[in-house]
Amino acid sequence: MQRTFLSASPEQTRQWARTLARHLQPPLIIALRGDLGAGKTLFTQALAAALGVTAVVTSPTFTLINEYDLPDGHTLYHVDCYRLGDAVTEAHALGLEELFDLGFVVIEWADRIDSLLPPERIDITFSDAGPQQRRICVLDTRPVGHDRLPVLSQECRQ
Repeated sequence: MQRTFLSASPEQTRQWARTLARHLQPPLIIALRGDLGAGKTLFTQALAAALGVTAVVTSPTFTLINEYDLPDGHTLYHVDCYRLGDAVTEAHALGLEELFDLGFVVIEWADRIDSLLPPERIDITFSDAGPQQRRICVLDTRPVGHDRLPVLSQECRQ
């Protein structure tokens, strides 16, 4: 199921991430897509805080994977595929697929490793929707019963 939300500010994007976090259960892959500056890291920071991360969440552009312990005992893995040369080969060599069943895995620049991603995930695409606005398109490919987008649509009405 796909839903589209509009964000008129960074704070609205943060609020949307906090709302989404209330409906997530691990293991879960969230594949983020969008140009530089589209809001992927901002979204991840707000999502992480809503899940209970108290550390400063930064983009793992050079470290590739940052790990954050959650209060419930799970882990949030924040992955950035932007700097990978042969992204699929390098992500596979890093063992990225081994993380998919462990906790929350948020992947920036996920389009660079599409062939490695499991079919059941949440895809989020950030795009420009005008001055200071972002369009956030969310596709939940998980089976019916796991899909929380109808609930989100009610909670995030613009």
